[in-house]
Amino acid sequence: MSNILEVSGIHTFIGQYHILQGVDVTVPQGSITALLGRNGAGKTTTLKSILGLASVREGKVIFDGREVQGMPPYDIAALGIGFVPEHRAIFRDLSVEENLKIAERSKGEYLRKRDFIFDLFPDLKRFLAIPGTRLSGGQQQMLSIARALVADNKLLLIDEPSEGLAPVIIENMMAVIRELSKESTVVLVEQNFLVASKLAEHYVIIEEGRSMKNGKMQDLIADKATIHKYLGAA
Repeated sequence: MSNILEVSGIHTFIGQYHILQGVDVTVPQGSITALLGRNGAGKTTTLKSILGLASVREGKVIFDGREVQGMPPYDIAALGIGFVPEHRAIFRDLSVEENLKIAERSKGEYLRKRDFIFDLFPDLKRFLAIPGTRLSGGQQQMLSIARALVADNKLLLIDEPSEGLAPVIIENMMAVIRELSKESTVVLVEQNFLVASKLAEHYVIIEEGRSMKNGKMQDLIADKATIHKYLGAA
C-alpha cells in the first residue's frame, strides 16, 4: 500500500512558540489514520502544518509524491486536500446551499457532488434554505464536513468531529466518516479514544509537539499501558 502523505520531522512555530518539535506522520492511501494525544499536544497544529496554515520551518510534508511545505495554503488545498476544522467553521449567516456553493474550487462542482453529499447527509437536503445559525450542533458539523466534499479531494483532514455532540449523533458521524473513507483517505484528530479506535486503522500518538508512537490501531487497543501513559484512558 502506497502512502499518500508523509510528514517527516516537522518543526512548526506559531508566533514565537515552538509548537511542533519533530513530528512524523505516515498515512497509507485509502485508510483512516488517527492523530491521538492529550489537549495541547500539537495534533491540530499538525493538521494546519500539512495544509500550510502554520509555518513549517524544518522537515518535509510530502503529499501525493510532492513536497508541499512552504506552499500557500490555497495551492496545497488545490492539490486535493480538504480540511474540516474544529468548532464547526461554517458561514452561519449563509444558507446550507450557499455554504456548499461557496466551497467550490471550480464552477459546477457543487452540482456534480450534491447527490453524493445528500445521500450522506439527508438533513442538509431538507434544510437547504435554512441559515447555519438555525442548525443544531450535529447538523452544523455535518455541513462542515459536507463543505469539504464539494471539491474533489484525495485527502480529508478532519479535526475533532465528535466534539460536543450527543452519542446518537456521534454514531451517525462515524458511519459517515467510514463511508467517506471509501472515496478519500482520512486523517482524523479525535480526543475521544473510543471513537478513534472504532474508526481508524492506523494511529500516531503526539505528545508535547513530538510524535511518540505509531502503528496499527488494533495493536494499540491491546496495549493498555501505552493508552494509559499517553492518553490517560483506562
